[in-house]
Amino acid sequence: MSPPTEAPINLSSIFPLAVVFVAWWFRDVIRPYARFIFHCFLRPLGVGLEDQKSRLASFYKGQAKYYDATRSGLLQGRETMLKLSASHVLALRAAKKTADPLIWVDIGGGTGYNIEIMDKIVPISTFDAVYLIDLCEPLIDVARERFEKKGWKNVHVLCQDATTFTLPSWTNGRLRKDSIGLATMSYSLSMIPDYHRVIDRLDAALSADTGLLSVVDFYTAAQGSTVHQRALGGANKQCSWISRWFWQMWFEFDHIHVGPARRAYLEHKFGTVKNYNDRNAFLIPFLVRIPYYIWIGRPRNCDVTSQINAFNFGSDTPPSILSDEDGSLSLSPAHYTIGKPLRLPFYEQKVHDDFRTYIYSFTWEDPVADMQHLNITPDDTMLVITSAGDNALHYAIHGRPRAIHCVDMNPAQGHLLELKLAAIQSPAVTHEIFWSLFGSGKRANFIDLLDHHLAPYMSSPAYAFWRQRGARSFDKAFYSHGYTGFALGIAQALFAITGRSKDVKNFCAASTIEEQTQIWETRLRPILLNPLILGKLFESGIVCWNALGVPQNQLNMVLNEGTCAEYVRDTFDPLIRNWLLKDDNYFYLLCLLGHYTPDSCPAYLTPQGFDSLRTEGTLDSLKLHTESISCVLDKMAPDSLTKAVIMDHLDWFDHDLENTAVIEEVSLFSSRLKAGGEVYWRTAAKNPWYSAVFERHGFKVSRISVRDHDTAIDRVNMYASFWRATKL
Repeated sequence: MSPPTEAPINLSSIFPLAVVFVAWWFRDVIRPYARFIFHCFLRPLGVGLEDQKSRLASFYKGQAKYYDATRSGLLQGRETMLKLSASHVLALRAAKKTADPLIWVDIGGGTGYNIEIMDKIVPISTFDAVYLIDLCEPLIDVARERFEKKGWKNVHVLCQDATTFTLPSWTNGRLRKDSIGLATMSYSLSMIPDYHRVIDRLDAALSADTGLLSVVDFYTAAQGSTVHQRALGGANKQCSWISRWFWQMWFEFDHIHVGPARRAYLEHKFGTVKNYNDRNAFLIPFLVRIPYYIWIGRPRNCDVTSQINAFNFGSDTPPSILSDEDGSLSLSPAHYTIGKPLRLPFYEQKVHDDFRTYIYSFTWEDPVADMQHLNITPDDTMLVITSAGDNALHYAIHGRPRAIHCVDMNPAQGHLLELKLAAIQSPAVTHEIFWSLFGSGKRANFIDLLDHHLAPYMSSPAYAFWRQRGARSFDKAFYSHGYTGFALGIAQALFAITGRSKDVKNFCAASTIEEQTQIWETRLRPILLNPLILGKLFESGIVCWNALGVPQNQLNMVLNEGTCAEYVRDTFDPLIRNWLLKDDNYFYLLCLLGHYTPDSCPAYLTPQGFDSLRTEGTLDSLKLHTESISCVLDKMAPDSLTKAVIMDHLDWFDHDLENTAVIEEVSLFSSRLKAGGEVYWRTAAKNPWYSAVFERHGFKVSRISVRDHDTAIDRVNMYASFWRATKL
């Protein structure tokens, strides 16, 4: 007789019991989200109820207690909006030097979450009075309890309709103009049926010169854009047709309206200061992405005369204003800027799609060599290529010209210079912080610095750019990003593979030319000038463009006069024998170490240079353009320019003496420069073909310097020659 066998365990009968046990054990965690899912996704907002107050009470009554715990993932961008609101309103009040009471009104503030978070950003005592206005009793009951625990005496809860709200300080309940300093709407505008009246009321009550309205909310937007919309900027705004259809349909089940009408009316009634678009992927990243936006605006009746005048540099037609299709004037966020009006507005165009990011994280031309020939005076008006902005800042420090027009077709190069200018303008940024950004290239919590202290002094497009990319750019090594960062990465990998990393450090630390030359000749030169490296990398147009920012036309100029091996040899050999990287050649020190040192860095990074740029009026000379040189020159008055530094810009054009783009640009230089005005450039050729074009247009062309195997033209020496054209 065999022993009895045990019956197999029936897992299907145990599994439901296990689920019930886990649900009971974690009931306090699960309950809020269960209520959230039921009320938001299964139970529509106020079915059968006619008025908004009843619908809101019905919708939130069962979940008010758990509202904050369940909305952190869904309602993203609130903290960012509050940080931007605080930094912008305080910077604006400081700029206007106002001592008027600061009143904050939070429309649709619900549970008071925003006000509690704001207290972590700036003390609530910063505001003379705070008013939470909401129509939903279950939510504002939570707010009253929250504020009572905090003991705040300047925070008040008003159960009112946002379309007719009144503040206690208004006489007989009549709206008082210029009485509100800050108004915020956090995911409430999309829930207010009569949104026009709310926006109109805020427009009437906000202080004209120091008032701000901030909004964060869901949205959808069409693919196309008008001139006005392009003027407002807002990268990443467009939504696909399926995204528009799905989210509008989904949210309308709960009477939430995310169509473009509300945002369009905001932009119509107010002048846009910041316009940032993002996607909420808290559910299923890369698949479910809810569009949301953060928007900050000022009343259109604020005084923007100085901004408009700052953008009119001599021509009959101000370059900063375009007519929209309906004939109305389009003012961009640049006109409502809180900081100095330094960046001219640019209108998003197809050509900007060609630039994914900045090509140059630092400027390759030597400004010290430039200064030996420019002889800049306070009466000079200059035009320069923006690049990373290092040289423009050098000219401002040591030359102090009347105006420096920084021109670059790549918006990201302007964004980079703007970031530097914002840090210089911000009172909270010390030289130590400034150095961490652009000296060592590492800054922990960059986004906090951006939102709290830099954003008020930046254009809307620049802010959006750095909001998206700044954290990863400054997390470890800023100069490893951009196209030039790719080149630095290749060099560092090459030295690591060949076991030369220690030699690189010794090379950068060498205290004498003899020691530096010895390391170069025996350890590094054989690697960099290896025929395999030169043949496979430097003669590849793809590598030259993506790693060095060298276009094919410029590479052809090099190859027309010799080989890449000769070019690279003549670049490096004279440098090593003439300048110590340790304290007199920050260009290649940066390339090898990935950062600057206090003894070897551009002028703007020194304590003296930083302080000089903060001197009153120094930055006023800078004007940033996101256009071609020809477009900028076309908008300038005749005989208004005295000096231009165009780097290697003309090397990028097709070799053709009848090249219409080159002829147009040189012709414009001829008409815009004063007699005796000068154009300076560097080139990869010893005899660039376009010199003849300048001569045909009445310039005297002379070569300032040319390099060879023993002689360098400057501390970069990346170009074969340095030229000047003088208008006769």
